[in-house]
Amino acid sequence: MATVVDCPTCGTKVTWSEASKYRPFCSERCKQIDLGAWAEEKYTIPGSPPLDDPDADPDETPQR
Repeated sequence: MATVVDCPTCGTKVTWSEASKYRPFCSERCKQIDLGAWAEEKYTIPGSPPLDDPDADPDETPQR
């Protein structure tokens, strides 16, 4: 049985197989929309501020 996933952009069901050229996306369009979102920095990974950041909140800075 083939694995079916949701397209991360539009939610369309995509069969995860060699025939699905753009997997996990359903199309080139959805793939490009996702790439554009990354380029515009719409996706972020939360983390603590750098240790040398003068504007960082000292209460949130990890101790060495």
